[in-house]
Amino acid sequence: MAFDLTDYLPAADLMPPRRAHGVTVEIPSRLNLADELLRRAMDSGLAEMPAIYYQDEIISYRELDERASRLAGGLRSIGVEPTDRVLLRFPNRPEFVVSWFALQKLGAVVLATMPLLRARELEYVSNDSRVKVALVSSDLYEEMEKARPQLDTIEKIVVSGDSTSGSPTFEELAAYEPVPSVEIGRDEPALIAYTSGSTGIPKGCVHFPSDVLASADTYAKKVLAPEPGDIFTGHPPLAFTFGLGGLLVYPLRFGAATCLIERFTPETMLDAITRYRATGAFCAPTSYKLMMQVENVKQRFDLSSLRAPVSAGETLPAVTFEQWKEMFNLELLDGIGSTELFHIFISSQPGRARAGSTGEVVPGYQARVVDEEMRELPDGKPGMLAVSGPTGCKYWGKPERQKRYVREGWNLPGDIYTRDSEGYFYYQCRGDDLIITSGYNVAGPEVENVLMEHAAVAETAVVASPDELRGHIVKAFVVLNKSFEAGAELTEELQNHVREQLAPYKYPREVECVSELPRTQTGKIRRVELRQQEVERKRTRD
Repeated sequence: MAFDLTDYLPAADLMPPRRAHGVTVEIPSRLNLADELLRRAMDSGLAEMPAIYYQDEIISYRELDERASRLAGGLRSIGVEPTDRVLLRFPNRPEFVVSWFALQKLGAVVLATMPLLRARELEYVSNDSRVKVALVSSDLYEEMEKARPQLDTIEKIVVSGDSTSGSPTFEELAAYEPVPSVEIGRDEPALIAYTSGSTGIPKGCVHFPSDVLASADTYAKKVLAPEPGDIFTGHPPLAFTFGLGGLLVYPLRFGAATCLIERFTPETMLDAITRYRATGAFCAPTSYKLMMQVENVKQRFDLSSLRAPVSAGETLPAVTFEQWKEMFNLELLDGIGSTELFHIFISSQPGRARAGSTGEVVPGYQARVVDEEMRELPDGKPGMLAVSGPTGCKYWGKPERQKRYVREGWNLPGDIYTRDSEGYFYYQCRGDDLIITSGYNVAGPEVENVLMEHAAVAETAVVASPDELRGHIVKAFVVLNKSFEAGAELTEELQNHVREQLAPYKYPREVECVSELPRTQTGKIRRVELRQQEVERKRTRD
């Protein structure tokens, strides 16, 4: 009997209205998402055109479709059925893309995980979404193996190049006979993407085929304007919706190609743009800053093909925008999106970008700045950002969180913004304890929970501390137990403890031992005071 996903979806009255404003988005009532993205290009005469560039390998649309269909046959042979949740754990390699399309062909629900996740994080998302099967790269299997004894619902773990998991290998399954695609409803789950969340509890964001295609047919089509022959590249993991949209959905929706980079360095990114003549790029602001710092960058690398360099993941500093434009005579297209809404909904427009501004509302969306009572605020006054459009938040099994994110039909991403009289939006700060460092989201309470496991820690508060390179870093204020003394050795021990338990980018780059933490009259820790203290300290030091 098929698992009833509706038990884990928000009730109808908690669902945000999902409709395009001012533009037409046409999506069939029943479809297969893989076929919409691959067969559409093939039927347009692009079957032999490149779909993926990876190192020295070039994979055409036809080959990608065939590989996905064969893997779908193999996955069906081990019991993967429509609505089953299947976990993916691959770097940005062709195996990820083939697996993603194979699962879409079967009507399964994809749960992609970042390569940096540790066993306890994999355990949570797997059990929360009731994963049935996992597809894992052999070089990322170690943490999955550690988590396996605690995985409640997983029946099989398929590993590339390794049969010790007790299941057929990825390569064996990829050699099966192709199977026909399964159509599902346009508003049935196709993927679950987990956020870090501001409370330390990751939240699964459900997306339908209509969300994925509507994002492509609004943001990508209206802002980036991809076309056959374009090549998109970038470094965000495909497990992030930022990477999934920019490096898989958007190029393939319009007959373009993606160039996958497994490990980011400024040089590898610059080399990919130069070597493949990339026209679009997806990076965090820090990455663009690092690329500009490469020695003799203009002499060594040719970026003349690039027309749509997208910046997201954290706010783009005005100075980075201006320096990039001066160096390469090209505007960075800043944007804000969220995992809940799949991708970007406010973006700089080519030819109209302004330094310091996130940009304008993406065609198909509406956005306003509101107060706590959801009343729209006048231009120039900061308030909560509220968004409506063809995509919207649908938390997996989190009705209380759903009520907070969706109010009166509007999605509230948790950002404080102002808007000017010309419709440009300006980021002010986060409205919660989420720390954005080098484009990665880190939930302060999650790091606090891990630090509290260490015998030395009596109390702790983790906040964002301003940093010139990363935008912000993770900083931990720690009250020690009496038998421990502050020092470099203990600091390193605490940092290593977090590194071992969580993804490496979440560890506190600074640890400050204090005698007590500031509190409210009701006993709650005043993290806002610590954040303000860090801002003032860095300003005074600079």
